Amino acid sequence: MSGFAQSLRDPVTYAVPVFALFMLLEGLSLRFLDEDERGDRRRYEFRDTRTNLLMGFGSLLVNGTARIVALLGYAALYVLAPVHLDAHRWYTWVFALLVVDLLFYTEHRAAHRVRILWAAHQAHHNSQRFNLSTAVRQKWNPWWELLVWVPLPLMGLPPWLIFTSFSINLIYQFFVHTERIDRLWAPVEFVFNTPSHHRVHHASDPEYLDRNYAGILIVWDRLFGSFVEEGRRPTYGLTKNVESYNPFKLQYYYYAEIWQDVRRARRWRDRLGYVFGPPGWQPKDEPAGAVVPAVAQ
Repeated sequence: MSGFAQSLRDPVTYAVPVFALFMLLEGLSLRFLDEDERGDRRRYEFRDTRTNLLMGFGSLLVNGTARIVALLGYAALYVLAPVHLDAHRWYTWVFALLVVDLLFYTEHRAAHRVRILWAAHQAHHNSQRFNLSTAVRQKWNPWWELLVWVPLPLMGLPPWLIFTSFSINLIYQFFVHTERIDRLWAPVEFVFNTPSHHRVHHASDPEYLDRNYAGILIVWDRLFGSFVEEGRRPTYGLTKNVESYNPFKLQYYYYAEIWQDVRRARRWRDRLGYVFGPPGWQPKDEPAGAVVPAVAQ
């Protein structure tokens, strides 16, 4: 049982005080050192920051419970793996970090292109500000990423190492949610996800939509054709923003929109389209004047 408890120790939990310190430093720097003409929009806003923190704490509770269940399932799959990788070897850690990062890119891209997956992920995008507190604005529905990781224990990765690798990935991503850093050294910008690349990902501008899905390595976006370089300053939020600071509404309102579309659909192919099509999907023969749901990307 002690080994099981050890497996549940999440590095993200230990990083929370570091997150708080850097959010404080960024907030102070934006308040007293920012001379940009957009300063008011760049600074922390109380209601937005409070919502970010509440959604972050809620995510810790939900994800912690979900990981207990997932860890049991992964442990059963790990027993069936033909090979067990040695977590004491450095190359096992490198392999784990790389494959988790690639799977993060895959599930993240799917979460932007499949409407039922976007319903969960949009919670991370529905702030109209972009700062370090936005990084902790996390979803309360982690089921999709837990399903995506199912092959990993079958590949011989210890379940605790899967969670640890993903936590390292999330800790890295915390630091790319800022406007205080412009561009980094060109080789770093070429290989790694950076604040510049991730600002593009959080934008609602047409030229930036559905781009730069990277966790740690931006090379996945470059390889698979989803990379766009930052040009003009992005407009953050959704293409149709939700004017609310209620964490529960921000987490679940989009599921209600999907349900409303499914209920009014007359054919099964349309119902499936509303659930599994991209955000904003509409039947091609939708009659003129029909109500079109928001494209929330």
